[in-house]
Amino acid sequence: MSRITAAELKDSGFLMNYRIIRKWASRNYNLPEGDLELLVYLDGLNFFTKYDFEKGAYAFSWDNKRWNRLLKEGWIVVWRERNQTTQKHNIYKVSTRCKTLIARMYRMLLGEEAIPTSRRNSIIRGKTYTDAVLRDVIKRTNKRNKL
Repeated sequence: MSRITAAELKDSGFLMNYRIIRKWASRNYNLPEGDLELLVYLDGLNFFTKYDFEKGAYAFSWDNKRWNRLLKEGWIVVWRERNQTTQKHNIYKVSTRCKTLIARMYRMLLGEEAIPTSRRNSIIRGKTYTDAVLRDVIKRTNKRNKL
């Protein structure tokens, strides 16, 4: 596998739309932005323990209920249960639902998929000034990507 250079990454415009795509995902999936970014980190690990989660969460604002909330809402699932002899900890992974969301975000970042502009998108339905600004940015982004 060849390595991508900084210039190639810049030319691809990969991070250019990161903020708007993060806001879209956060609003439409009812995930705080910190939780969403932590899930992207955990997806990169493939399998993790609660200890790995805690170490990854250090970079984000403290949320004592984050672990239980992500488990309860189905963003994180148990991959292997612990047993009392050989496996001392449960092993977790992000759920299929989470992997699908992250893959969709990557496709949007690469310009392969448009940011949704249907009424199902809560930003498009929104009535606040921020929503109006975000709607305009979404339309310009999709037009720039010609999608």
